[in-house]
Amino acid sequence: MRRRPPLLLATGALLGLALVAGCSGDQESVSDGRSPDEVMALAKTTLDETSGVSISLETTDLPAGVTGVTEASGVGTHPPAFDGSLTVVLAGTALNVPVIAVDDKVYAQIPLTPGWSDVDPAEYGAPDPSTLMSPDTGFSALLPATEDLEEGESVRGGEDNKEVLTEFTGTVPDDAVRNILPGAEGDFDATYTITADGELREAVLRGVFYPDTESMTYTIGFEDYGTEKKITAP
Repeated sequence: MRRRPPLLLATGALLGLALVAGCSGDQESVSDGRSPDEVMALAKTTLDETSGVSISLETTDLPAGVTGVTEASGVGTHPPAFDGSLTVVLAGTALNVPVIAVDDKVYAQIPLTPGWSDVDPAEYGAPDPSTLMSPDTGFSALLPATEDLEEGESVRGGEDNKEVLTEFTGTVPDDAVRNILPGAEGDFDATYTITADGELREAVLRGVFYPDTESMTYTIGFEDYGTEKKITAP
C-alpha cells in the first residue's frame, strides 16, 4: 500500500481542523452563561431599544366565521408606530388594508373608500398596530411573562447560515396576550427563536385568540433590527 509523506499527512490534518473550526463558527448560543429567564430579559431589551424592525404575522387556521387578521407586514418603530398592511377577513372575504398607526391613532385605506380613514381596529378584530411595539403591552412584554421556560436546540440559520438560533418554549397567560388581541382566552403555548445577539427572530403562539373558537396559531417574525423610518399620519 502506498504511504503518504508525513508532511502531506500533517497538512491534511491541519486542513481538517480548520474546516471543523469554520463550521462551528465564532458565534456562541444566546444561552451560554444565561438562564432562560435572562435570555427573555435580554431579548426584550434588544427589541425595546431598537429604532425599528420589520414585522410579519401570519396564520393559516383562522376559525371560520371570525373577523380577524390572517396576515400583516410592515415596519414597527420606537416611539411606537407602524407602517404596513393587514389582511383582514370580514364576512368571509379577505381584504388587504394598508395601515399607518401613530400617536394613538390608526389610519387605513379601506377598500372602495377613497383616501385614508381614521378607524377603530377593534372593529376588524385587530389591535392598534403601534401598540405591538410598546415595551409595556407589545410583543416584547410577552417574553418576561412566559412561564415554565425550557431551552431547545441551537441551530444555524439566517442569511448564509451565519446566525446561531436557539429555541425556547413556555406558556403565556391570557392576561399578557390580551394586550395584543383582547379576545384571548386561556394559556398560550409559545415558542421563541432568539439569536446569539439576543434578537427575537420569531414567536409562535398557539391558543384561543378569539372568543368561543378553537385554538389557532399565529407566527410572528422580526427582521432588520435597527431600521430607521419616520412614520407620520397620512
